[in-house]
Amino acid sequence: MIYNIWKLIHIISVIIFLGNITIGIFWKIQADKSTDRLKIADTFKNIILADRIFTMPSVAVLFIFGMGAAMQGNLSLVETPWILWGIIMLIISAFAFMSKVVPIQKQILALASDEQRFSWDEYLKLSRKWNIWGSIATITPYIAVALMVLKPGAM
Repeated sequence: MIYNIWKLIHIISVIIFLGNITIGIFWKIQADKSTDRLKIADTFKNIILADRIFTMPSVAVLFIFGMGAAMQGNLSLVETPWILWGIIMLIISAFAFMSKVVPIQKQILALASDEQRFSWDEYLKLSRKWNIWGSIATITPYIAVALMVLKPGAM
């Protein structure tokens, strides 16, 4: 029963995490379609806020409760390939997010918030970088989920 509680909290935090990072992409696409500098600024202000409220706390909870569930279920974090590779995928995502996506989001917000400084060429350059690094930060957790559910090599 305790194992199931650890796993339940882990899964709920994964849902919150994936939901937030996925919906951020949707809101960025909508802001880009509008070609409205102020809408882009507002969108990035809210993406950054949602990352603080949902993404970062849910990552901490999913790591803690995922590891707790593994330990409670007597599963080695290193010797169980689907757990190890799931963790590696999350580390790659965290690296891409913290070292690339976060700084780019701040640059986009600053650029779009300043009418005097705003340039579509500069925005598009930053937007392309956000798309690339954001894709890495988003795809890798989905791979981790696939590994956790499918458990390749477990049977």
